[in-house]
Amino acid sequence: MNKSDHTNRQYSPLDQLLMGVDVGMRTLFGQPKTTERTNPAHNETEAELSEAERQLAGRLMRINHAGEVAAQGLYQGQALTARLPQVRQQMERAALEENDHLDWCEKRAKELGTHVSAFNPVWYAGSAAIGALAGLAGDKWSLGFVAETEKQVVKHLEEHLEQLPEHDDKSRAILEQMKEDEGHHATVALEAGGTELPLPVKKLMGITSKVMTRTAFWL
Repeated sequence: MNKSDHTNRQYSPLDQLLMGVDVGMRTLFGQPKTTERTNPAHNETEAELSEAERQLAGRLMRINHAGEVAAQGLYQGQALTARLPQVRQQMERAALEENDHLDWCEKRAKELGTHVSAFNPVWYAGSAAIGALAGLAGDKWSLGFVAETEKQVVKHLEEHLEQLPEHDDKSRAILEQMKEDEGHHATVALEAGGTELPLPVKKLMGITSKVMTRTAFWL
């Protein structure tokens, strides 16, 4: 099979489900596929942090890692039920870029001497289910859900950038790049036909996000 045949191959729902399971296992327990971009913290010098500063930065990176696990579940769930091929491709590309964030956050959390969230399987499974439901509702709602999710993520990142120890340049470089990427994902989703979600849905998403972030801060 040549490259073009592989690219044009039409996968069955079962194929897509099995590929989604593979992605989930890689996300939670293995090495997720990335774009192989350079880690934004690569050229930054490790700052001398107090124990309290190190704990705070580590917990913030754990929250962001958990958020990326949830984002991965969301995109995979949506890709599974997306109706238009180009929408599915956009979901898959965004998911690949989210894996960069996943990798960067995990490495930084470990550098800060902390662990990733013990509830990551819960975040992934719940988000995958929500993503699949959003996809079933229609591509415009699915894309709108992506846009709103990314907008809320950008807001969280802005808050975390304010909370980080001022001299923790490594963590800051990662979050700044993540913020740029998430904003781009939101713009792409809207330009692809995403529609704005009803206010009650936005508020429910915000409540769910707070539960995750508060839990991941400690566990």
